[in-house]
Amino acid sequence: MTLNKRLQQQLKARAHSLKPVVMLGAKGLTQAVLDEVDVALKAHELIKVKLPQSDKNQRKETSDNIAQSTLSHVIQIVGNTLILYRENPEESK
Repeated sequence: MTLNKRLQQQLKARAHSLKPVVMLGAKGLTQAVLDEVDVALKAHELIKVKLPQSDKNQRKETSDNIAQSTLSHVIQIVGNTLILYRENPEESK
């Protein structure tokens, strides 16, 4: 599924008031973190993830890895915060 610009803007607006629900620690991206992101996406569809990296390229790479592993979409990266979206087919029914 590809997201159009209008939907991305709506998701960014919805995410504005959210708090990060997953935070990467010193060990970085582990399977446990990916599992937590997956659980959070199932529960909320739209989440924020706090990234510890200060390097922009490293944040982008980590964000892409998380999105690919969880089959989600990167909506936006603001500073060290990643906004992810994955539609929950059960909620849309």
